[in-house]
Amino acid sequence: MEMLVYLIPISLFLGGLGLAAFFWALRSRQYDDPEGDGQRFLNDDWDDHPKP
Repeated sequence: MEMLVYLIPISLFLGGLGLAAFFWALRSRQYDDPEGDGQRFLNDDWDDHPKP
């Protein structure tokens, strides 16, 4: 039970850190073009190197 005194603040800190990273990704426009990413994933012409 004493361990919860340490685990609860650590988990809140890590959750806040993850939330801050998510908002940073939103603000730096990491999710700007999800439709284009899906189309590029399905495209077979992504490999520019000739096959032997």
